[in-house]
Amino acid sequence: MRRKLLVLLASLSLIVGVSPVEAAKREATTKKPVTHKSAKKTQKAQKKLVAARSTKPVKRVALNEDPAQLAIRSSAALVIDQSSNRVVIEKQPDAVLPIASISKLMTAMVVLDAGLDMHEVISIGAEDIDDLKGTRSRLPVGTTMTRETAMLLALMSSENRAANALGRHYPGGLRAFVEAMNRKSRALGMFDTRFEEPTGLSSNNVSTAHDLARMVTAAVRYPQIRMFSTTAEAKVELNGRIQQFGNTNSLVRSDNWQIGLSKTGYISEAGRCLVMQAWVAGKPVVIVLLDSQGKATRVGDANRIKRWMESA
Repeated sequence: MRRKLLVLLASLSLIVGVSPVEAAKREATTKKPVTHKSAKKTQKAQKKLVAARSTKPVKRVALNEDPAQLAIRSSAALVIDQSSNRVVIEKQPDAVLPIASISKLMTAMVVLDAGLDMHEVISIGAEDIDDLKGTRSRLPVGTTMTRETAMLLALMSSENRAANALGRHYPGGLRAFVEAMNRKSRALGMFDTRFEEPTGLSSNNVSTAHDLARMVTAAVRYPQIRMFSTTAEAKVELNGRIQQFGNTNSLVRSDNWQIGLSKTGYISEAGRCLVMQAWVAGKPVVIVLLDSQGKATRVGDANRIKRWMESA
């Protein structure tokens, strides 16, 4: 599936000026005699013409480029054209890295595969508090919600307590849930992937860009995952109060993007991660960006990839 990137081809415009011989012939045919002053004027005009032509931008025909030339700052990246299954861009696609909350896509698939009642009410318990990273949550212990709402908050706002509660309320409990996550990953051919828990807070949740592209491709087949992961914002009633939650991926609110699936992730060991299924240059593509440093880097990488694909 992997292919080497094509080399950038550039077509250069050849600037051709009038040769001195040709100029002399033309001058000889004119009625007016050529004086020293008029010759200097002619030479000066030709220099201006050549200078003006040389400032025109060089036309480039870009079939593909080295990702380094695209200034991709994520440590690992992969872009696949789903219409042809062609690798468009790759950068360390087989590096095994922590994936943070990208894990929640697998969490959602396992819940949906089990055929559980999405309208069943589940609760946030003390077991759902993050004791690994100490992250905050807007879901205090005792909060109740439907399984559907928990999945929405896990995918859209990356709510860790909601994701952990989904695993904990799985038949057989959290241990059975994690086993199902790893079983599902093997079934998808994700052989360099391992899950330890459903939130991604553990740095032992690891994968590669290639494996995550497989996971995104599988997750796109679930209408609920597509809808929840790309919802820009939602008002949810929790404990008798209406609260508003937003998507952790700012690109879902952009008119310049057509996104079918989205998930962000962050812990210090994983850096900032982003996976998407989107339409770019009229083609469906899977984009995987792992270990981006800086808050805006993963979004910047995605925008650079999009602009490059549209210009190429």
